[in-house]
Amino acid sequence: MHHPSPWILRHGGGPRPRLRLYCFPYAGGHAGIYTPWQGKLHPDVEICAVQLPGRGARFRDPGFQSLPPLIEELARELPLDGAVPFAFFGHSMGSLIAFELARRLQTLGRPLPRRLFVSGCDAPQHRQAPRGLHQLDDAGFIEALRDYQGTPAEILANRELMELLLPSLRDDFQLVESYRYHPGAPLTIPTTVLAGRDDRQRLPEQTEGWQRETTGPSRVHWFDGGHFFIASAREAVLARVNAELAELLPAAPRPVALL
Repeated sequence: MHHPSPWILRHGGGPRPRLRLYCFPYAGGHAGIYTPWQGKLHPDVEICAVQLPGRGARFRDPGFQSLPPLIEELARELPLDGAVPFAFFGHSMGSLIAFELARRLQTLGRPLPRRLFVSGCDAPQHRQAPRGLHQLDDAGFIEALRDYQGTPAEILANRELMELLLPSLRDDFQLVESYRYHPGAPLTIPTTVLAGRDDRQRLPEQTEGWQRETTGPSRVHWFDGGHFFIASAREAVLARVNAELAELLPAAPRPVALL
């Protein structure tokens, strides 16, 4: 039995899921982007989409502009006690959140995710210099968003809607652009790196550098599409995620033989 949390939207997995997948959003994203995933994954996997403040039902909650306090809050608020095995998935900003949260759990001696999926994100030690996009005026910031091709043009053109969305978007971009990688003990868990072949933000060494962040096995998978290949190549992405989650599912208990 679990208690509702403003930090998590849960989707499926049955009354007793055998594995939970905590999903962290990209900049400007919300927990609802992962809702359609549930029907595409193994029925014993429960999607736990993380809802950051400043969006969705938490629209009025103040957002985070720096990653370390967010990580501390997530380590306190998410039910990561290991009672149910879990994995982390993040895209872009969400990858940084998932990675640093896993590091924090390891430092605290807490249960770790069985696998870390990092998608559409430079390896931490190879990140490009911040461009200061969050400091642009509204027009310039909206043009930068258009370049990422993750926000529909009709939303970018809706002035009233953008006035509502810009504060949380700026918070997210500031959080990412203020991130500074600090070398530390490598993780001890398997990682899976997902990247778009046409993502202008990526270079091979920035992707493969993730392998140096863990002593566990690491896999790199490339998909057709740009930065938001998780949308344009969704079926292929979900097939890969599902296959690797299936490896993590604990064996179902064997039926007791009747003599």
